Amino acid sequence: MQQKNLMRRTAIYCILFALTAMGVMLYYSANKIIVVADVAQDEVVQSQEGATGTETEAADKNHIEIDRSSQNTNYFCIPLPDTVKAEEVTIENHYMDQELWVSIAPKEIREQEQFYESHSVYGNCENVLNGHFEVEKERLCLRFALNDVYEYQSIFENNTLYIAFVPPKEVYDKIVVIDPAYGGEDNGVTAEGVQAKDITLEIARALKAKLDDTDIKVYYTRMDDSNPADESRVKLAAATKADMLVRIEVGGADSSKTYGTEAVYNSRFFIPGFGSVELADLLEREVVTAISGKANGLVEAAEEDGVLGEATVPAAAIKVGYLTNGQELILLQRQDYIERIADGIYQAVLKAYEQYLD
Repeated sequence: MQQKNLMRRTAIYCILFALTAMGVMLYYSANKIIVVADVAQDEVVQSQEGATGTETEAADKNHIEIDRSSQNTNYFCIPLPDTVKAEEVTIENHYMDQELWVSIAPKEIREQEQFYESHSVYGNCENVLNGHFEVEKERLCLRFALNDVYEYQSIFENNTLYIAFVPPKEVYDKIVVIDPAYGGEDNGVTAEGVQAKDITLEIARALKAKLDDTDIKVYYTRMDDSNPADESRVKLAAATKADMLVRIEVGGADSSKTYGTEAVYNSRFFIPGFGSVELADLLEREVVTAISGKANGLVEAAEEDGVLGEATVPAAAIKVGYLTNGQELILLQRQDYIERIADGIYQAVLKAYEQYLD
């Protein structure tokens, strides 16, 4: 008898679940609600730090009006022209710049420009500082400056894009910041035309390919030849409440005989259990193992180190070799060697979670 009652209740629950699911699908279908996927900054061409005079003039001229009087919704609401379809809209999370970009690839760009000369954005605008639009690469781009780093949840309905701003730690349990050193006019160590900034970037790209297949959310301070300020690199780790910041560096020395791998850590910021020393130790051990290299030990960050010295999360740099050493200069130009370095950093990150942060 009890078994029959159990089977009956199970059948009722299954029916109710199916009806609920069908109702949700019918609701979304009837209201034409479409979720718009967003693209992280590490997958798009990053904007260069600091606006040029032309960009500043464009921002002033193409200002988007923000109606802050209507706050009766949790969403930041962006109206779109009637001719725009959901598949023509892309959301880009430019987290290093603390900007939200909404790009539209319409057939008639000029008509879309005119639309934003007479239409304002509205809703929950407390995280939005200002906005402007510009035309670039055959698309209309709406750029909104934000007061912090956010992830987004978006819905496209009735030609309006609804965006909810969500702190990263409310979306992801595991967060890591990867910081390829140098960039832009800062080449780092240079030897025989080989620049350290290019090597750190190649390692970061190889590392990204590995970390993309994990449940770890990774933010990158740069994935192109830009050079974010030290303050911006540190701020990214703080804003995302990252579990760790891993900086990738290349060494140089007066003597060509100096070679090997070492890890630099922030000795001024101590966290019991898992801190900068533990992270540095993991990085050195795993990278040295991966490349079958020489370990030079752990080194305290210099006082003038603007990234490690100011970080408020466990932070360490892995110095992957010396360009001033002839043998390492050759190795650091080989893709298989880059892949092995990236694998070492990857293993260090995984072990940090396994051994300390689970």
